[in-house]
Amino acid sequence: MTPSTSTTTATVLASLILLLVPTSYSSSFITEKFRHSPIPQSDIDLLEFPLNLEYLEAEFFLYGSSGQGLDKFAPNLTMGGPTPLGARVANLDPFTRDVIKQFAWQEVGHLRAIKNTVQGFPRPLLDLSPKSFAKTMDAAFGRSLSPPFDPYASSLHFLIASYVIPYVGLTGYVGANPNLQANASKRLVAGLLAVESGQDAVIRALLYEHAMTKVDPYGMTVAEFTNRISVLRNRLGHAGIKDEGLVVPKWLGAEGRIGGNVLAGDEFSLGYARTPEEILRVVYGSGNESIPGGFYPKGADGRIAKSHLQSAA
Repeated sequence: MTPSTSTTTATVLASLILLLVPTSYSSSFITEKFRHSPIPQSDIDLLEFPLNLEYLEAEFFLYGSSGQGLDKFAPNLTMGGPTPLGARVANLDPFTRDVIKQFAWQEVGHLRAIKNTVQGFPRPLLDLSPKSFAKTMDAAFGRSLSPPFDPYASSLHFLIASYVIPYVGLTGYVGANPNLQANASKRLVAGLLAVESGQDAVIRALLYEHAMTKVDPYGMTVAEFTNRISVLRNRLGHAGIKDEGLVVPKWLGAEGRIGGNVLAGDEFSLGYARTPEEILRVVYGSGNESIPGGFYPKGADGRIAKSHLQSAA
């Protein structure tokens, strides 16, 4: 066998071996490979920005399902950032707790995946207190709910509160995707988007099953809560309809034929896209990317978010 033939045979065998390696083994290899690939600064900014949402989701789901957060389960990922305000264990039934606990560990994985690719930044100050969620619900209904909405009070309350969070992040991934340049960046965002979309679908499906159930003690249905939240996010985003509740007018449903809306999508049932600026307007609750508040009392972190805070200073 000649040296060139030997080399070719070895290459083929190595390729076949890689094809047989389970994903659980190969994914770490791929992540390590991508970590050392050149990623342009514009990609780094777009990959770091979602950390703001991933921190929020990880903490909300961890605390809601177990009563403890990243400081307990993955303190290295916080990079010394402040402990969230007001987060606590939720009064969940066993099934919902199991689902939310799965979401929680998925979010921990997302934080690791992003930080395996870019440096990232410390956990920003997050306000996950009942008061923070109550302000969002009051804004959605245009009046103060009595008693104030408490996301930790029951499984249904927690799922409604969960409706507020992952969907915003996934629209950000849809928006970022066409602006990415490096293959490593595109692969990472595709993987993140897949699971974030799955989480949103599960939350919406669980809520859709109870769409006509009245939320105690408000006397308003789950569908009305979701519709109001979506209308609020559209209003804060200042970019038209990019959010839809669980039950919509037929013209807004899939192919303009159905009012049930277990998944939100545009006229072609494709995912809506949001820019970082639109996301900041929503999660700040201010409608302005330069005015922090809401879930981020001191603002989000990363070059994109900080550029807007600096411009307002």
